[in-house]
Amino acid sequence: MAAFQYTGRDNKGAQVKGQLEAANAAAVAEQLARQKIIVTGIEPAKTAGASLAQLDIREALGFSLVSLDDLIVFCRQMYALMRSGVPILRAIHGLSESSNSPRLRLALADVASQLEGGFALSSAMNQHAKLFSPLVVSIIHVGENTGNLDEAFLKLASYFQRELETRKRIKTALRYPSFVLVALMAAMVVLNIWVIPTFADMFAKLGSDLPWATKVLITSSNFFVNYWPYMLVLAIFGFFGSRYYVRTPRGRYQWDKFKTRLPIVGGIIERSILSRFSHSFSIVLRAGVAMTSGLSLVADAVDNSYMQEKILTMRSGIESGESLLRSAVASELFTSLVLQMIAVGEETGRVDELLAEVGDYYEREVDYELSTLTARIEPVLLILVAGMVLMLALGIFTPMWDMASAFQGK
Repeated sequence: MAAFQYTGRDNKGAQVKGQLEAANAAAVAEQLARQKIIVTGIEPAKTAGASLAQLDIREALGFSLVSLDDLIVFCRQMYALMRSGVPILRAIHGLSESSNSPRLRLALADVASQLEGGFALSSAMNQHAKLFSPLVVSIIHVGENTGNLDEAFLKLASYFQRELETRKRIKTALRYPSFVLVALMAAMVVLNIWVIPTFADMFAKLGSDLPWATKVLITSSNFFVNYWPYMLVLAIFGFFGSRYYVRTPRGRYQWDKFKTRLPIVGGIIERSILSRFSHSFSIVLRAGVAMTSGLSLVADAVDNSYMQEKILTMRSGIESGESLLRSAVASELFTSLVLQMIAVGEETGRVDELLAEVGDYYEREVDYELSTLTARIEPVLLILVAGMVLMLALGIFTPMWDMASAFQGK
């Protein structure tokens, strides 16, 4: 849908102006007529169009269009407004003008226009699936039907806040290892292109017999110097090719499965996903969503196709008459301690509360793993740096010592 700017007068004769998203100008005029606004002018919103084009480019490059911070602020503001008794339409209109995210502003403006057309909030938000996931739409829908829309937004704010904190902890833990690896790669490029060729020329002029380590360094350097354009092109094609493959269903499944099997960090990723699953499932059950429907929503929320398949298998087991515990055992996702908690939850009818405890348990596991992640990666990095230094010492300094000994002998 395109964005249009309009001007007009309300039923009191006061001038009004604003912006709406619609299929065409006639649809904008129809929406304004329902609001009893006499239209005096409608024209395409050039600024909005330009911003949408830029956002589409960012989306094509894989950048997130709306950050978790923006979603947290939106949910908390909606909770406060709903709690204060502000009408939904007025709240959405106000947030569409004050949001810091251009994409969220445009989406909320469209949601407001659909609310004016008689749509429910969950239905209007469902039209923007890239911003509002099925989990969000479902919880909003349940909140509308139960009259607890404010509590629905509070639950979503807590969910997004927990997700944001987990992501920040993971980024913090991986910052130092990533910096060291990037520095090592940069050092290898500099050594192979500029440093080693200088020593290779010196050794060639002296005509001495070179040790195996020096020959390996010179061969590696020659490969870098002679074929670096092809290596650059191959790296670019490899980057975009792998991104394209990961976006295919089979590629994403293989990549998501591979992430959970990675050494050192694979367990952290798996526990983080299970924490998200447990908290999300607890939220939808507390909201009153049926267990099978909740599993379908949570399967989309985990954002991992490999784990999604296992969760959908759990749903199939429940649909065929099995208990949640038996389905969880068959999925092989959970430890015996977690299975015991699920069993207690089924027996006492407090599955949602026990799932929240399971989510907290996995969060504590992730926190501990992240606190020790750097300590576990440091030996690997130390071995890499030591191997690099040893290779340079053997390849460069050994022939220099041999030449110095030969000169002293003469």
